[in-house]
Amino acid sequence: MAQEIERKFLVSGDFKSHVTKKTRITQGYLSSIPERTVRARIKGEKGFLTIKGIGSESGASRFEWEREIPVSEADELLKICEPGVIDKTRFIVPEKSGLKFEVDEFYGENEGLTVAEIELPSEEHPFDKPEWLGEEVTGDVKFYNSMLMKNPYKNW
Repeated sequence: MAQEIERKFLVSGDFKSHVTKKTRITQGYLSSIPERTVRARIKGEKGFLTIKGIGSESGASRFEWEREIPVSEADELLKICEPGVIDKTRFIVPEKSGLKFEVDEFYGENEGLTVAEIELPSEEHPFDKPEWLGEEVTGDVKFYNSMLMKNPYKNW
């Protein structure tokens, strides 16, 4: 089974001059309980179904299973998701060692929130922290997308 290892940060500066790609994402949750989230997503022109397990003690790693599905099926699944669809643009920003930051700029109920994640080969793996990277929020559940649909940024 796949293990996702990532660290998450708030964005506190201008990252857009470093962007190499951007994609609009709409996603909803069929299950948002922390032990197993089940997400339907439309990312650009593709659909996905993703299952994630509960995070490690640090919050940096957890089980993740994802499969591409037809966009029409993802669209149908979004109709039966829990209330609170996530709408965002994901920007890809290369990191110096060859890794990449995925920077999510949120819309709607989460307008004003911008979060950067970096997937790592291990929890201890070093990476370059650019000047636009702000406070680390790895493991803070209020920044999980599945929680942002329940308690959006505008309510904080």
